[in-house]
Amino acid sequence: MTDLLTAADVLLMQDLAQRITAVRPELVNSDASYGELAWNWGKGHAAQGASWVRRLWFAGDGLAAWGWAQLPRSVRLNDGSAKDVTGAYLAYQVHPDHAGLADDVIEWFDAAADGLERTVLPGAADKFGLERWAAHGYRPDPDGLGDTGSWTQLNERDLEALETPVLPSGFRFRTAADAGPEAAVQAHADAWGVTAYTLDGYEGVRATPAYRGDLHVLVEAPDGTMAASTIMWLDEVNKTVEFEPVGTHPGYRRLGLGRAMLLHGMDRARAAGAAHATVACLGAPGHPSARGLYYGVGFREVCRDVPMLKPA
Repeated sequence: MTDLLTAADVLLMQDLAQRITAVRPELVNSDASYGELAWNWGKGHAAQGASWVRRLWFAGDGLAAWGWAQLPRSVRLNDGSAKDVTGAYLAYQVHPDHAGLADDVIEWFDAAADGLERTVLPGAADKFGLERWAAHGYRPDPDGLGDTGSWTQLNERDLEALETPVLPSGFRFRTAADAGPEAAVQAHADAWGVTAYTLDGYEGVRATPAYRGDLHVLVEAPDGTMAASTIMWLDEVNKTVEFEPVGTHPGYRRLGLGRAMLLHGMDRARAAGAAHATVACLGAPGHPSARGLYYGVGFREVCRDVPMLKPA
């Protein structure tokens, strides 16, 4: 059944992510993880949801596969401008016990995005899925896979032994629960620049069942600026926490704030029941900054995606 994506659908999709994480975590696609689903749905559904169509496939009482097609739309940015998206992108997931549904997902996407350029990010570990995308005319994106490309890698570490976080003098940790919505949104906008994230988007994020204000961490500078921020998404079933997003104000970089914030966040997540942490970043050689930050606090690559496209 094809329809617009709903909050109830996202809960089903998160449940599938949890079930796959428990058995084959390397097969959870980059936009299909427990935290990414909450983050992407929460921040964008109010403004962009009219262009989000989905289809769900069930096996018995459980969701076995899903496709979330993001069709052409105009995205309003926080500087007052708009960006027109002319192609179609698919986020999707197939449970490995029902791998044959990959063809159904691909055929549905091709029909939903007929006549458009189509992009998708299957995981490199999903050999069967990659073969099926290729069989339907999708090819690796040379720009996306280049030295400055857009492919992402997922990094992980356990939380058994953590360093003590150290902030520069005058800086302190805050949570969004006590700093407030405006401060949380401003911290993100300062770190990421021109973005579609707004106060309305944050209210959507806060409304997702997975969001916890005590796991939304900020670093406050001596002058009151929120100099860094991250949201952590706790999957209680698998005792794992996912950082998404992570950002530092450009005027406060190279002070160790990101490192301290990650260590502090992992400590808070461990206290909340997590035993394992993940974070994604751009993996291409031309994007070393985030990868270096995460490697510096003990994360290591566990899997990556393969950008693929099909011309209009």
